[in-house]
Amino acid sequence: MAPLNQENFDYDLVVIGGGSGGLACAKQAVQLGAKVAVLDFVKPSPRGTKWGLGGTCVNVGCIPKKLMHQASLLGEAIHDSQPYGWKFADPSSVRHDWATLTESVQNHIKSVNWVTRVDLRDQKVEYINGLGYFKDAHTVVALMKNQTERELRTKYVVIAVGGRPRYPEISGASEHGITSDDVFSLSEAPGKTLLVGAGYIGLECAGFLKGLGYDVTVMVRSILLRGFDQQMATMIGDSMVEKGIKFHHKTRPLAVEKQSDGRLLVRYETDGAGTGGEESFDTVLFAIGRQAETGTLKLDRAGVVTADGGKSDKIDVNGVDQTNVPNIYAVGDVLYRKPELTPVAIHAGRIIARRLFGNSDETMDYKDVATTVFTPLEYGCVGLSEEDAEAAHGKDNVEVYHAYYKPTEFFVPQRSVRYCYLKAVALREGDQRVLGLHFLGPAAGEVIQGFAAALKCGLTMKILRNTVGIHPTVAEEFTRLAITKSSGLDPTPATCCS
Repeated sequence: MAPLNQENFDYDLVVIGGGSGGLACAKQAVQLGAKVAVLDFVKPSPRGTKWGLGGTCVNVGCIPKKLMHQASLLGEAIHDSQPYGWKFADPSSVRHDWATLTESVQNHIKSVNWVTRVDLRDQKVEYINGLGYFKDAHTVVALMKNQTERELRTKYVVIAVGGRPRYPEISGASEHGITSDDVFSLSEAPGKTLLVGAGYIGLECAGFLKGLGYDVTVMVRSILLRGFDQQMATMIGDSMVEKGIKFHHKTRPLAVEKQSDGRLLVRYETDGAGTGGEESFDTVLFAIGRQAETGTLKLDRAGVVTADGGKSDKIDVNGVDQTNVPNIYAVGDVLYRKPELTPVAIHAGRIIARRLFGNSDETMDYKDVATTVFTPLEYGCVGLSEEDAEAAHGKDNVEVYHAYYKPTEFFVPQRSVRYCYLKAVALREGDQRVLGLHFLGPAAGEVIQGFAAALKCGLTMKILRNTVGIHPTVAEEFTRLAITKSSGLDPTPATCCS
């Protein structure tokens, strides 16, 4: 496709933000004949951590998280391997080395940073290492490292700046604490660690740190995994307690003080108990939520209004991811009430480019997006939670099929199967269309992906029960669901093949 009539514009598209969604949009646009520039600049965290091109997922999100989760699982596998005949001179001497792990993780990240830059160059996407903000709706200013400014006139703009972790407004939080921006590159082992926050980031970090051998405590202000199915969230928390992770419920920190020995004294209070306390830790990691990086964009100059009448830091968009200013779009974690997931941003970014430059009428479908929480026992889900299904369709119109199960790999050696559980949330009438699927157990992400496609295609319980499973796998458990919650029958199988 030939470039657009540029009408005195320097570019057809300028993307502000070099994360997954922005890069996907930029590369797709270039492939469709557009002239594109991508602006990306990483402000160091309060601790001083910074990183290269690729956004949160590559540098301080999905990729390093999964690698550290894998490191944790491997530690468990080492001990599990002995009953299978693997022998060690001294099994008790097996220890984990934090420096080796972080070096391996950071080396991989740097290689991805480099490949990403090369890919942009090869595809002729102009990469500008500058902080972008608006001069007006068609002019983006890049503030360069040397503090010079460069103006870019563009027909379209895509905002893809993502978000950064929040710190609580308490004494010592940003001075002495860290966030997920820092944990994957810590120069020293974290030691005894406090995780403040019980969303998926907090629980994932708590899980792999415990698996690597550290003393871990999670401080929970309200509930675990807000926005997720709460029965599953409770089971995840209980399974983590079984692993030795401590939880302080209805508790919030009041201050973090650095002591003379370098350790961090955390003062806290607990609701309902009328009491507080204090405890010392080596590391305090805050995972209390994220804030969209819109504060430096000078959106008012372009006329873009953030969500909730300008009160939110996030941006609301219409059905084609367009802001209130027609030539300005937004994608990824900066969006208001949309799934904050890398593949969502990538898919939406490509669709925006195809609409702008490929004559496409495709729109992004934000419903029924599958995801996985990589806690020690993984949780995968797609569709509605049990609570949301009942709220949308009425409790009497919803049926829940559920079961506990026993993974074959948990028998040698004997491991706890207490929290290996799954359920399908479905409509009660007719063939019982499936509204949501929830799975707690090993390889949950791999399990839920295929069933997510089935749910998008209109999966029913009739179809699910008529699907022959692959034996012996944990994924086949979805094809064996037969017991409903309303029946009151015991969902625990007698054997692995019953």
